[in-house]
Amino acid sequence: MSLATFRRSGAEVRTPVWFATMDGKIYVFTAGESGKVKRLRHSSRARVAPCDMRGRVRDGWRDVAARIVTEPLSIERAHTALRAKYGWQMWLGDLSSRLTGRIQRRAWIEIEV
Repeated sequence: MSLATFRRSGAEVRTPVWFATMDGKIYVFTAGESGKVKRLRHSSRARVAPCDMRGRVRDGWRDVAARIVTEPLSIERAHTALRAKYGWQMWLGDLSSRLTGRIQRRAWIEIEV
């Protein structure tokens, strides 16, 4: 999926992301210091569209509201959904993040369609 967030100037920044759905919400994880996290702290305005692995959009954009999740229960729900969808790939990413110490700096994003 391509996630578009907006700079203060209104410029759109598109990023392909891994995502999973649960209970009618879309969950994404990213580095806590990433640009999309900084932009979402300023504004919950976002857009999503289906895309390929390289970020080439395959269908139309949809306006959504996104927020940074900080509640432990919501983070666990998001992590469970991503592990169920991506299986060994998510496990390997988690292992790598644990070994490098980045797992504690992850940011979790919840998107309401």
